[in-house]
Amino acid sequence: MAKLSLFERRRRRVRTALRSRGGDRPRLSVHRTGRHIYAQIIDDAQGRTVAAASTLGAKNSGANVDAAVQVGKDIASAAKKAGVTTVVFDRGGFLFHGRVKALADAAREGGLEF
Repeated sequence: MAKLSLFERRRRRVRTALRSRGGDRPRLSVHRTGRHIYAQIIDDAQGRTVAAASTLGAKNSGANVDAAVQVGKDIASAAKKAGVTTVVFDRGGFLFHGRVKALADAAREGGLEF
């Protein structure tokens, strides 16, 4: 077996912890690239995406904290429309810092509980 990167090790550790204490709540998954940030709420029991938001095609596109805040607000409003109020936060292998933290804080302000 090949040696895993630090990112992959962190991602697996986070996902395993979420499975053990997440229960049946949907998962707010965040993915960050150099140009965009993506968030989606996934119902793992049914295997489908409930709501999604990203900076693709948005007026506030780009890879900055302001764009992440807007995506956090968008995902919170999309979750409300879908009837989701509580989630578990899946940061993947990304550190809870900068854009990921800004997205999480904006989603909390928008009404999501995690």
